Amino acid sequence: MSIDVLFEKFPIINGDRITLNKIETTHLDDVFSIYDNDLVFEYCGIIPKHNKETVKNMIGHFERDYNKRSRVKWGILLNDSSNKLVGIMEAFDFNQKVNMVTIGYFLEQSYWGRGIASEAVRLLTSYFFEIIDINRIQAEVMPGNDASKRVLLKNGFSKEGTLRQANIWSGKGIVDLEIYAILKKDYKS
Repeated sequence: MSIDVLFEKFPIINGDRITLNKIETTHLDDVFSIYDNDLVFEYCGIIPKHNKETVKNMIGHFERDYNKRSRVKWGILLNDSSNKLVGIMEAFDFNQKVNMVTIGYFLEQSYWGRGIASEAVRLLTSYFFEIIDINRIQAEVMPGNDASKRVLLKNGFSKEGTLRQANIWSGKGIVDLEIYAILKKDYKS
């Protein structure tokens, strides 16, 4: 794992329709529209935020976490004239001993079902395998989150099983989690 490359300079990952890029305070309105929607976090361990100032402070925390080398949050930006931030892609729980990372993602509700999450996962998977030399990428999914499962399966991830009553998620309590993962040896660029 070339973790130093990841944290040397914030990585910008370009795709056909989207770019994964650093979230700045200039994106505040777009980020707030995501965090202000309870439905976006129905299957996430994140409590929605209904105060714009709180979200503004969170953007600063994204940078702090990156500088601490603990978590990376990318804005999912449209590659059109709007350059609108329509979602967030994240990587966390870097385990260098077994060379793995956990990913997560969420989109503004009006952009659901357009293939944007699938492209974001594809871009990040490619980046982690080809540039960072990660061996395993995984995602934790609540059993009812069928849309997220489809995104992962479409990108070559396999369901490895269900961890019953395995974690406490904010606003959800103790939850079951399905684990989806892909190994570098199974990845096709």
